[in-house]
Amino acid sequence: MATRANVLLIMADQHRADVMGCAGDLSVQTPHLDDLAAHGLRFSRVSCQGPLCMPARASFLTERYVRDHGVYTNWAEVPDGWPTYLQALQSVGYHTAMLGKAHLTRDDELSVAHVDQLAPQLVARGFTEVIETGDKFTTATANRYTDHLAERGLLDRYRQHLADRSYHGEGERGVHATKQVSMWDATPSPVPLADYIDTWHGDAAVQWIEDYDRPDPYFLFVGFPGPHDPWDAPAEAVERWGAVSPDPPSSTRRPDLEHVGAYGGLLRGMLDLSDTDTMTDEAIVGMRRAYGANVSVIDHAVGRMVDAVGARGLEDTWIIYTSDHGEMGGNHRMMSKCVLYEPAVRVPLIIRPPGGCSPLVVGDLVEHIDVPATVRAIAAAPEVPNSDGRSLLGHLDGTAPEPRSVAVSENWGFASFETDRYRLVVDEDRLLACQLFDLEADPVEDVNLVCEAAAADVLAHLMATVVGPFLATPAARPHPSPFA
Repeated sequence: MATRANVLLIMADQHRADVMGCAGDLSVQTPHLDDLAAHGLRFSRVSCQGPLCMPARASFLTERYVRDHGVYTNWAEVPDGWPTYLQALQSVGYHTAMLGKAHLTRDDELSVAHVDQLAPQLVARGFTEVIETGDKFTTATANRYTDHLAERGLLDRYRQHLADRSYHGEGERGVHATKQVSMWDATPSPVPLADYIDTWHGDAAVQWIEDYDRPDPYFLFVGFPGPHDPWDAPAEAVERWGAVSPDPPSSTRRPDLEHVGAYGGLLRGMLDLSDTDTMTDEAIVGMRRAYGANVSVIDHAVGRMVDAVGARGLEDTWIIYTSDHGEMGGNHRMMSKCVLYEPAVRVPLIIRPPGGCSPLVVGDLVEHIDVPATVRAIAAAPEVPNSDGRSLLGHLDGTAPEPRSVAVSENWGFASFETDRYRLVVDEDRLLACQLFDLEADPVEDVNLVCEAAAADVLAHLMATVVGPFLATPAARPHPSPFA
């Protein structure tokens, strides 16, 4: 493998794994992602380490489980001084650049006038160059995208659009939410497509690639804020669907809230956030159409980045596409993420080596922390201390490691343990089983077997051989769980 190849890593926010043509969703327009998959590896069973931005991104940064770094909500940050894959890349001469959404810093208590002032925090994590913006809701603190909107006379309209849809609230930690419209609302953004947030980020990434003139190999992390809610793809992008209807959710059955213990509090909270009582089938279609249109906007930007890499003659560039976590998208009458169902936990992952390769779909269990470990392997960079990640490069040359027997995802003090056949959701602090799904008999995760006598032996085996060993290392809790 090349030891000084460039790496372009593109991370969307909340892109569920099945919303791509190459993943079987023929209703969504993703020709550029499909082309990457046609000349690379697509991993079809990748679990993020936490279906929420900061837990997922903290694990990606450190190659460690949420259990270890303690960022189990959006209320904490990775402790200072923790080693990162970025620092490993820097140690072998890489110029590490960050453009877009990082969300490694708490954004609910910012005291700076401009996001650029936060750059030293990301430099300390291992980025040499920082062009941070934020998510769709980052408007109170100026950033380079809001600077652009201000120059175009669009900022006030954009701010009001998001204020009506904000569920972050004015009170402490999102209490007293101020959302004025339902979660499933799909009103197009008042910002035209040419100025839409993900279009702008794609333009900025292309410009960065075109301008790069250092002798060092680069690692460029591009963080798109979409397709995260609100479902506000510009009308021009939505209209491209024509008469095609988006694929429906695999199940709209609401979760059974019996026998799930404290996890029921999280499920109820997400049902309430999703406005599930008013969520009609028509609302789900509208949401999924706008969501898919936003994915297509990002796909178009990916195509432009690939073209820019080619135009610069940077053929020795690895291109990796993924997302921090998934999106429920109406499954179980829920939207957003946080819960431990497959649509929220599963993320897309495509890796295209320089020059491409024969297409390969890998169905092994993969964890998201395997991606930064793969980037280090590409760069021949040293190990991150205590890393739990495994390089995926062996899938290219036939030396693939033994598949994982379990993939773990954690959030809000609960954990999902996925094996080839089962998903077990556990209350980490009480060591209690909350949900058990047989993924062969019930791939849509409708029937909770946790209290079924026929599943008692399976449950006991998983608790003893999977959950017990994993949680033998106590989960870090920098603040108390709201579901205690």
